[in-house]
Amino acid sequence: MKVIFNLLLVMLFITACNAQQPISEVKSTQNQINTNSPKLVVGIVVDQMRYDYLTRFESKYGAGGFMRMINEGFNCKNNHFNYIPTYTGPGHASVYTGTTPKYHGIIGNNWYDKVIKEMVYCAQDDNVQSVGTSHDAGKMSPNRMKTTTFGDENRLFTQMQGKTIGISLKDRGAILPAGHTANAAYWFHGRDEGAWISSTFYMSELPKWVFNFNISDKAESYLKVWDTYYDISTYTESGSDDNTFEGGFKGKEKATFPYDLAKLKDGNRGFDILKATPYGNSLTTDFAIEAIKGEQLGQDDITDVLTVSFSATDYVGHNFGVSSKEIEDTYIRLDKDLERFFKFLDQNVGEGNYTVFLTADHGAVEVPSYLQSMKIPSGYLNNKETRTRFTDYLNARFKDSNFIENISNDQIFLNRKRIDSLGLNINQVQESMVNELINYPHVEKVFSAHTMTTSNFTTGIESLLQNGYNQKRSGDIILVADPAYISYGKTGSTHGSGLNYDTHVPLLFFGKGINHGETYDKTVIPDIAPTMSALLGISFPNAATGKPLGFIIE
Repeated sequence: MKVIFNLLLVMLFITACNAQQPISEVKSTQNQINTNSPKLVVGIVVDQMRYDYLTRFESKYGAGGFMRMINEGFNCKNNHFNYIPTYTGPGHASVYTGTTPKYHGIIGNNWYDKVIKEMVYCAQDDNVQSVGTSHDAGKMSPNRMKTTTFGDENRLFTQMQGKTIGISLKDRGAILPAGHTANAAYWFHGRDEGAWISSTFYMSELPKWVFNFNISDKAESYLKVWDTYYDISTYTESGSDDNTFEGGFKGKEKATFPYDLAKLKDGNRGFDILKATPYGNSLTTDFAIEAIKGEQLGQDDITDVLTVSFSATDYVGHNFGVSSKEIEDTYIRLDKDLERFFKFLDQNVGEGNYTVFLTADHGAVEVPSYLQSMKIPSGYLNNKETRTRFTDYLNARFKDSNFIENISNDQIFLNRKRIDSLGLNINQVQESMVNELINYPHVEKVFSAHTMTTSNFTTGIESLLQNGYNQKRSGDIILVADPAYISYGKTGSTHGSGLNYDTHVPLLFFGKGINHGETYDKTVIPDIAPTMSALLGISFPNAATGKPLGFIIE
């Protein structure tokens, strides 16, 4: 008993000593914990970047951009989107929330709202006002995204002391990654202004550093001749410059180098022409550097988050296609911008004090008309013909075709009240439509909402559809086209499917806390946010379904 009593006295003494630990020592311990985390996390999304752009253009990259991330960091070579549709809005939301449209609710760039009976935009918010422009381009916020991002969780963890800033040429590319608690999100308004803007969701007026950037004529300096960075004859990784598979710019007969942007801008929405050139990415890099300086990001031991989306790659891909000289030059120049950006981080945040990841929001299909010339199955969907045939079927089968409210994003939305008034069963109507549509040319699969909500798919396209299906927002019928068949013009590339050309995208990590290595094990986009949360020691985003990639963390 005496031994036990003495032991209790010793334990009480130790507890008392710990309780009387000086406040300065407690703070010192807390500071030591904080310094284990990076001072700055930079999330980079390259819009429409297929994985093979890393390997196809590797010989043209320098040592300081993409290759620095690969040589110093970790390369996940088999990284995919695990849902459909692979669009910009859902992609950016999924990267930062760690989940899929099924939960975060961003089911497209635009979608049909079944409650208000009209199309809505993923970042649209009529309850806020533009800041930095009188145009409605600033009436945006993350209000339609239902879940938190890892930036939100970092803000909550640090008692709102860690900053979050989002930057992109596209509003959705800035707003959705930054989350609901962001200090700011900035996007580029072109036309006749060429300015970075925001909304009253974040602020009442632009900070002085943004105002100064906008009046510096930096955007105007990029209205110059766009020619290839290297001799065009060395661009052997892409097709011929003069071909029939590219769009080009209004006012120029052929989509061939060089492009005099100053002369072409008036016929191509003014400053918006920059978005479809590599200079849009250069302008984004300039602005991101000024944001770090202006907001003093990464200057203390409380982790800040900067999200940067390089959108010009998407505009160039849509216009010229994935095998164009223009897309090759755009990635060569983006590599130079990344090198410039990383050097700035080394000097101003400190090498070893920041962590970066880089991925994409989707990939892209080869131009189907080009694939056809190579005898690869591909083509273009005749939506007008399909709709006429489908309307005739509805009138013959149900004596009514007016219960179709909307057709968009490969989905059909039904007027359920009208179906009830006709004495029809909604599930039977859906299945009847499935059985009809599956017979149409180049329709590979058709599923009903009933199937999506009552079945559990774990593999294949069916699983990807289910991960992208939000019960309150998605349609009654979902269609899947044959591989490489698209609803698009006959020049340029697009995206949206669950096939490898759209789902397989880069995932690179480097910087503080990151192992060096590579893997061919499959990773998925929702793994990114939990991985960054684990690195920071913070809560996962509240609806995250991905898992931390522990093998990439030191």
